[in-house]
Amino acid sequence: MKNSFEYLSDEELDLLDEFLLSRFDENADVDLDADEGVLCVSEMDGFFTAIVSGPVMIPPSEWLPVMWGDFPPEWEDEASLQSVLSLMMQHMNSIATTLMTQPDNFEALFLERVVDGKTYTIVDEWCEGYMRGVAMAAQQWEMDHIDMQILLTPIKAFAGDAAASTHETYNGKEIENLQRNIPLNACDIHAYWLARRKDDLAVQTPVHRTEPRIGRNEPCPCGSGKKYKKCCLH
Repeated sequence: MKNSFEYLSDEELDLLDEFLLSRFDENADVDLDADEGVLCVSEMDGFFTAIVSGPVMIPPSEWLPVMWGDFPPEWEDEASLQSVLSLMMQHMNSIATTLMTQPDNFEALFLERVVDGKTYTIVDEWCEGYMRGVAMAAQQWEMDHIDMQILLTPIKAFAGDAAASTHETYNGKEIENLQRNIPLNACDIHAYWLARRKDDLAVQTPVHRTEPRIGRNEPCPCGSGKKYKKCCLH
């Protein structure tokens, strides 16, 4: 049986990439306000990274409809559904495992474009997916908090309407520096919320007694000979 925490192969990523794009008919008469959902594996990678890094757990029953947007896929059969979902869950698990156990090895799945023989890194789709994941629990992410504002800055710079402004405002070197900080900040965000979740769990964990409760009228365990209510209970 294949390990559900293994990284997907290039062939499996290509399969998912083709599936995500093919469910959306670009030639169809579509409402301009329609939500196209997640359309490539880079955007999916960012989306999953945010989901496994955030302050609350989001089950597939909630994030799947957000992936599809207004264009849910039409499944040929149950086997097709399970095949795609299995690959998605495997990819999400590999991201979560890397961030949890080997954050220094985390790599965001950015796109690349070759122009005149030079390769350029394209992060916009990944950042768009990440912020889509953040938006699912925006209130819990505390996006107005200064720490979260700083950590999200390079990601938000390439998402939504801000992306065009970033490409117009900054030069190539500045854009490269922003891009370089995206995976680093993604790791820091995961660590930030992981620590917060552990603190919350510690506060909420009930204390379990290892010894039976002492009755008020029983002899005090200190050996005084008095009843517990007349001795150490006070």
